[in-house]
This record gives sequence, C-alpha cells and structure tokens, in this order.
Amino acid sequence: MHSGERGSGNLKMFGALLRFFRERAGMTQDGLGAYVKYSKSQVAMVERGERPPKGQFVEIADDVLGAQGALLAAAKELKVERFPSWFEEYAAEESQATAIHMYATHVIPGLLQSEVYARAIFNCQCCPPREDEQVEARLAARLERQRVLRRKPAPVVSFVLEEATLSRPLGGPKALKEQLHHMLDVSRLCNVELQVMPHARQTHAGLSGPMILLETIEHRQLAYLEGQGHGFFVAEQPDVSHLFGKYGILRAQAMTPDESADHIEQVAREL
Repeated sequence: MHSGERGSGNLKMFGALLRFFRERAGMTQDGLGAYVKYSKSQVAMVERGERPPKGQFVEIADDVLGAQGALLAAAKELKVERFPSWFEEYAAEESQATAIHMYATHVIPGLLQSEVYARAIFNCQCCPPREDEQVEARLAARLERQRVLRRKPAPVVSFVLEEATLSRPLGGPKALKEQLHHMLDVSRLCNVELQVMPHARQTHAGLSGPMILLETIEHRQLAYLEGQGHGFFVAEQPDVSHLFGKYGILRAQAMTPDESADHIEQVAREL
C-alpha cells in the first residue's frame, strides 16, 4: 500500500470514528458544526474522509462528543498526502526511471515547473477545493520530484510541449516569464532536451492527448496516461510500442531543441 493510500485511509477512519461518537452523543452535523465553526457540509466532508479536520476541530469535537481522547489519538495518524493516491505509483517509477519522455498539451509539466508557477496551478480553482496545508504538501512534493533531473546516474529526459503551454499566463505574466526562464535553465542540462510543437503544424501525431513514457531500471517500457483526477499505466504490447512510436513522430514534427530555445526566449521577451 502506498503512502497516499494510507493517508486517505486514515482520513476515512477518522471520519468514521467522528461519526460514531457524534451519533452516540445524539448530535446532528449542524449541531457539531456550531461548536467547531464548520458548516454542516464541511462536517460531512470530514466524516466522509474528504477533508482533514483543521484548527481546534479535533479538540472541541473530542470534548463535546465525550470521546475521552479517542479522536485526539486518531488525529495523530492523519497525514497530508504529498501526492494523490492514484499518482503514487507513477511517482515511484519516475524517481528510478532511466528515461523519461513527456508530451504536454495544456500546461507545462511538473518536472519543468518553477515554484511560483506550480503554486499558481495548485491555487487554481479546484473541486473539491484544496486546503492550504494540502497545497503546501503537494507543492513541496512536486519540487522534490524535480531532483530526478539531476540524479546520478542521470536519466535521459525529453519534453515536447504544445506552443499554447508557453503563452497561458497561469499566475500572471510575471510568473509565466519566470517559468519560461526556468525551463530554459533546465533545458541546458546535458541529459535534457526540450522541444516546442508549433501551432502551425498541419499534421500532428499527438491528437489523442498528453502522455508520459518511461524506461525502468529493469529496461521495461511503460506509458502513463492521465486526465481528470485519474491516471493509469499502459504496459502491454503492442500498445506501449505504438505510444513510443507516436512520441518519436512528435519529436520529428516539433521544433528542434535550438529552435525551441530561441522561441521560448522570444516569448519571454514579449511578456
């Protein structure tokens, strides 16, 4: 079981325990909310394990529900997840991969993100909304992932980014300009190549969407596909070979690394 799954499981266990003591005390979610300064829906989210208790929630609830320290003890097991549970397996594979290849269509990938740009992404409106503590944990984990780019032995890393990712001003023009300069710095690493797919392409091999390709330390090839809060691996042939072949065509269709660097510099100058 991955750490993200344990974190999510602990939230659900705490929520179930909270509900047990609340119902045993004959109190409604509205009633408990009045004590802990939560709305009924927020109390319900805690009970479903969808939201961690904040502030003095645990201390107050333990007291008014007569839990005699049980909720306090359960709360000690709660941890903010560094990654979504469905992303944990990918993060583990990525950290050890000998090669990482990413094709991105709408946002600059996490491995290339500056801290300011990444924070802007995490603070974008999300459903359900993220707690501040969760944003900080996810941000720290994303920046820690980037160590793989400078790991020894160094993996072979390449990126193909749609041109639109360079102009979407997430966090504002200043944040985007900093992000573009950060990407250029990363692209100068000897093990990293960065290419831009121009808008003007009249043929395109990536119309099915973004993808990440990995080569593992066991020399296996894996593809990782993600969307709308879920991700999954493709490991079977011939599907993996087809995706690697498609990525090769994307690299041939994109600007060269030198052309891409010149283009990114131009976009940054115009901000």
